Amino acid sequence: MSHPLHIAVFLGGPSAEREVSLRSGAAVARALRALGHQVTEVDAQPGRWALPPGAEVVFLALHGTYGEDGAIQQELEHLGVPYTGCGPEASRLAFDKALTKQRCLAAGVPTAPFVVVDNPAAPWPPGWAPPLVVKPVCQGSSVGLAFVDSPAQWRAALEHALQFDRRALVEPRLFGRETTVGILDAQPLPIVEVRPKRGAYDYQNKYTAGATEYLCPAPLPPDVTARAQAAAVGAFQAIGGRDYARVDIMITPAGDPMVLEINTLPGMTETSLLPKAALAAGLDYGALCQRMIDLALRRAGRRGPLEKLLV
Repeated sequence: MSHPLHIAVFLGGPSAEREVSLRSGAAVARALRALGHQVTEVDAQPGRWALPPGAEVVFLALHGTYGEDGAIQQELEHLGVPYTGCGPEASRLAFDKALTKQRCLAAGVPTAPFVVVDNPAAPWPPGWAPPLVVKPVCQGSSVGLAFVDSPAQWRAALEHALQFDRRALVEPRLFGRETTVGILDAQPLPIVEVRPKRGAYDYQNKYTAGATEYLCPAPLPPDVTARAQAAAVGAFQAIGGRDYARVDIMITPAGDPMVLEINTLPGMTETSLLPKAALAAGLDYGALCQRMIDLALRRAGRRGPLEKLLV
């Protein structure tokens, strides 16, 4: 490598997704060290972290509150240090599922109708029929998610979701093929189809090795693939995304893509989906991490070692 960097990997943090973030950050740190970089790991707790002396760029491996909601991005902006991923405003919009869906609907990006509920005693949404999905407006990794197959389950699902956020998003439950589309440097990666071996793609199935089957590229008709990737890019653009993200999409039985949510700091663990998609596009895990760093440096007017080699 022509120019090793001093990279601060921010991981951990205060959110409900802390354990996943620790795993993401550890994997990223290993990969960056293997590439020859100096890496300092920082457990980024609000008001309790400092940028390591000499750090040239920050790799954000945080998930959830304080990591993906724009807060730490705003602090890094004030410090003037390059960092990976979306900026403060796009992060804030994507972390709020209701704002994401509003932006998608305004931009003509397909997504399901929804209502937002902030009272655990709220009545069943008038005119809606089961099954529904209830989830916190601002959480990730399926934390607080519940499926409601009958009105008898409504109150418990609402109370569960509101344990994790003051607002819950309610939408019709979509059935079909669960997919995710990675975005890297504003371009869609090969689609990953997610097939849990048992039950739904919930927190346990997401982070238990072997619990879910992943197909990449997803075995979809070319026209469906193209529409799903277009929907993902449209959602990414609707929130003002940059560099990379992962857009979760349900493909209905009719072949129509429906955007579920956007992850601006997608998981980077051994079971994570963005690395699988990048690998299908020819980027191994280390090259993906390097590319994320290079994108951050490019925005700061610098070129990383990979881009120097490509010139």
